[in-house]
Amino acid sequence: MTRTDAPSHSPEARPVGRLSFLDRFLAVWILIAMGLGIGLGRLVPGLNDVLAKVEIGGVSLPIAVGLLIMMYPVLAKVRYDRLHTVTGDRKLMASSLVINWLVGPAVMFALAWLFLPDLPEYRTGLIIVGLARCIAMVIIWNDLACGDREAAAVLVALNSVFQVVAFGLLGWFYLDILPGWLGLAQDDLHFSVAKIVVNVLIFLGIPLLAGFLTRRLGEKKLGRETYERKFLPRIGPWALYGLLFTIVILFALQGKTITNKPGDVARIALPLLVYFALMWFGTFALGKAIGLAYDRTATLAFTAAGNNFELAIAVAIATFGVTSGQALSGVVGPLIEVPVLIALVYVSLAWREKFTARDTAHAVTPS
Repeated sequence: MTRTDAPSHSPEARPVGRLSFLDRFLAVWILIAMGLGIGLGRLVPGLNDVLAKVEIGGVSLPIAVGLLIMMYPVLAKVRYDRLHTVTGDRKLMASSLVINWLVGPAVMFALAWLFLPDLPEYRTGLIIVGLARCIAMVIIWNDLACGDREAAAVLVALNSVFQVVAFGLLGWFYLDILPGWLGLAQDDLHFSVAKIVVNVLIFLGIPLLAGFLTRRLGEKKLGRETYERKFLPRIGPWALYGLLFTIVILFALQGKTITNKPGDVARIALPLLVYFALMWFGTFALGKAIGLAYDRTATLAFTAAGNNFELAIAVAIATFGVTSGQALSGVVGPLIEVPVLIALVYVSLAWREKFTARDTAHAVTPS
């Protein structure tokens, strides 16, 4: 993904002007990819069976390939020699852990029961989505919003560790224990912790290692300036290509279900919209309140609002089946998340412009 740091008074400092041509119209490309995927799923007989036949960690191989391609270029941009400055930011680290692993799952649980009290399959699917904290696409949104790349890498790694440790425990709590305490209907969920570990290792471990090695070896061979000025712009667009490819395949797999049940999709979409809005705006306000700079505030907000729908879909399909209501909830997740978070990228960039103007005004105003 291409990003510049133009002065705030220049045309390029405007939210749209700051993005490359590809990134500027990302919402359009995503809508086209969604439509293409749904069309392929409807028009090509047997495509779903072919796409779902080969899997990695419970996820269709084409989707796995798209995710790896999507994540690698952004992780190759990370300045790994600066990571210590992130881990030393206790406010950022503590806020991320609390929001992602205490607030996020609780908010989704409450919204799922509030909006879907009569639809237990969809409700369970939404709760699973809320438990799967983002470790993939958040890197794309963060980069587009000019967030802190190093902070994003650290928070994604932190989420990945907690994903392995906490997913099973929280699933048991929110789907079994807490409903019993509240006198609500209880849902039984059985899933493999080993499958979660495999997914994390594949979808984060491989591109993270590849990005780290590319940065180290690239700087050693080319020098930092040449690496960042010439090499990174060449591989940057592949993150977008991987994202669009993933969306096409994902919607090809579930397009028929989506188009056959528009009313159900709408009911699932409503709590998701509320969830993304509450998590992003609430976390952005928190980052500002505790004194984080814009770039780390944006990173904190996007890591809080995003969810690991790949893992949620994998768990739902492996546990309940590809045609289950739980799996449909997982698929509706990116249908809503992708355009909403794209819109929030523009909101975030607009606020960044205001913050920059404010800071500049303070700097030139005599005290």
